[in-house]
Amino acid sequence: MNVSDFDFELPPGLIAQEPGPRGGSRLLVLDRASGAITHAAFSRITELLRTGDVLVLNDTRVFPARLLGRRVPSGGAVECLLLGTGREVQGVPGAEDWDALVHPGQKLKPGSRVLFEGEGTVLEGEILERRFHGRRRVRLREASGTSVATAIDAIGHVPLPPYIHRADRPEDRERYQTVYARERGSIAAPTAGLHFTAALLSELEAKGIERVQVTLHVGYGTFKPVRTDQVEGHTVDPEAFEVSPQAAAVISRARREGRRVIAVGTTTVRVLESLELAENGDVTPARGETGAFIYPGHRFRVVDGLVTNFHLPRSSLLMLVSALGGRGAVLRAYREAVDHGYRFYSYGDAMVVL
Repeated sequence: MNVSDFDFELPPGLIAQEPGPRGGSRLLVLDRASGAITHAAFSRITELLRTGDVLVLNDTRVFPARLLGRRVPSGGAVECLLLGTGREVQGVPGAEDWDALVHPGQKLKPGSRVLFEGEGTVLEGEILERRFHGRRRVRLREASGTSVATAIDAIGHVPLPPYIHRADRPEDRERYQTVYARERGSIAAPTAGLHFTAALLSELEAKGIERVQVTLHVGYGTFKPVRTDQVEGHTVDPEAFEVSPQAAAVISRARREGRRVIAVGTTTVRVLESLELAENGDVTPARGETGAFIYPGHRFRVVDGLVTNFHLPRSSLLMLVSALGGRGAVLRAYREAVDHGYRFYSYGDAMVVL
């Protein structure tokens, strides 16, 4: 399958740079069976879901993973994007080792020292080693005695996606976060969930739509371009996930009773489709990593529907949506979204495939 089969023309002006009011976005509806396309407000999603449906949300929480500082002793500017989760250093109290992307990479060789300061906090860093694809292993230590996590929260910046061409602002700390975010660990939001308000979740519950949460910590790989000519040659970077026994039980019961399982976001799809199934068809709780790459031809075992945002041309996320909705139907829906002026990507409008 050719990667070029997932290309489409997107005017740059449709790439959302600012969020609208939470819950106030537009919603494009794609019917899986007929390919029919309709348009609605996201606030009407309650009307599209059925009593008994199970809505599965990713409760990961974005942390301010972008650190801005200076090299020691030269004073040159440094940018550090933390990846994944820090690991405590045995025998070095208060220190953590992190995988990171750093800039300027050519000047930050092993042994280089950096400082990140602000809000009465000083975070010391040392480059320990080069890793693959320009990554570094960095040791961080908070000089005033608080934890590294507390220091990062104090002085870090929200890691807005590279296609948002502005600096982050204080309000992004709340807006680039779902209202149900709980488990700290992502450097990018599961953006389909940004549309839900507490009031809308209550409305869904009142209709009898069950809600359950799983966790997948979104990594830098979510922005990884597909560089191969053939879809099958691409790989997706592994990301940590967890599905509790309680969540697995809710999903399994719905499957046994013939009720739909609706994933909120491509990250949730990757979690659910990574789970093992017992002989009776129940999903198995799990904790680990998934590098699941879902594209047309995938046989969905758990997911019946998807709430998602609009994705980049030729991206693995667009391929995942096409696997569920059908490539032709999804690309037709994308062309209609462009014609109707829908806003694309993280702070943009939404789509539901049912």
